[in-house]
Amino acid sequence: MPELPEVEVVRRGLETHLVGRTFDTVDVLHPRAVRGNTEDLAQLLPGKRITGTGRRGKYLWLTLDDGAALVVHLRMSGQMLVGPPGGVQSPHVRIRALLGEVQLDFVDQRTFGMWQYAPFDGEVPAPVAHIARDPFDPHFDLTATARVMRTRRSALKTVLLNQELVSGIGSIYADEAMWAARVKPWRTARALRQRDAVSVLVHARAVMERALAEGGTSFDSLYVNVNGASGYFSRSLNAYGQAGTPCARCGTEIAKRVVGGRSCYFCPVCQVL
Repeated sequence: MPELPEVEVVRRGLETHLVGRTFDTVDVLHPRAVRGNTEDLAQLLPGKRITGTGRRGKYLWLTLDDGAALVVHLRMSGQMLVGPPGGVQSPHVRIRALLGEVQLDFVDQRTFGMWQYAPFDGEVPAPVAHIARDPFDPHFDLTATARVMRTRRSALKTVLLNQELVSGIGSIYADEAMWAARVKPWRTARALRQRDAVSVLVHARAVMERALAEGGTSFDSLYVNVNGASGYFSRSLNAYGQAGTPCARCGTEIAKRVVGGRSCYFCPVCQVL
C-alpha cells in the first residue's frame, strides 16, 4: 500500500496539474470506487472547480469551490493519472474525469481505493477526522505521540501501523525507522524508554523525507506518480524486503519475522533495544 511519501508525491502532482481546473464530465466505471457516497459523483462534480489539495497520512483530497472536498484513498493499488484525453487505456480505470484539456483517470487494479465527496471544515474532510496527525504535519507533537505509544502493550511494529496513533507510516517505513533507531520490531511499545520512542518517530520522518526526495518506493507498477513514473527509494532500503542481504551497518544478514500478522525485516545483531 502506498505510504506517506508515495501519497505526498501524488498530491504534489495533482496540485501542479489540477488546481484551478473545473470538472467537465465524470464517468464512474466501477461502483466500488465511489462507495460511501450518498450522491452520484457523475452528477455532483461537473461544474465544480478544484481550489487546492491536502493530505493527512495516507489520505489525500482535492478541495472544491463549494466548500466540500473530494477525498481519495489509494489503498493497495490506486493510481491518479493525469494526461491528455485518451492517454490511458488501462482495463482497470474505475473513474474517468475530464477537466478542460486534461483527463484524470483513477486506475485501481484491486478495486480497494475510492473517491468520496465529503464535508470539509478547513482542516480535514469528515472521513479523515479519525486519522492521527502524521510526522510531516506542522502541528504533530513528537513528545506527546511518543508518550501515547508507550501506553500500548502491543509490539512496536503494530503500534507504528496504527493510523489513529500516528498516520502515514506503513510496513516499509516502520521497518526502516526501527532499523535506524536500532529497536526490535517485536519489543512491547510500553517497555520503550521515552527517548527510544522519540528516536523511532524522528527516524520515521527522516526516512520518509529521503523517500519523498526519490519519488517514493515502487516495487511494481501498482504505485506510480500522476505521470506514470515510478519512485526509486527501493534502491536505498536498509531493512524492508532485504532478508538474506548484509546489514549496511554491521554486515549480519537481515532477517524476517512475523509480528502481529505482518512481516518485518530487521538486523538480529545491531537492533538491540
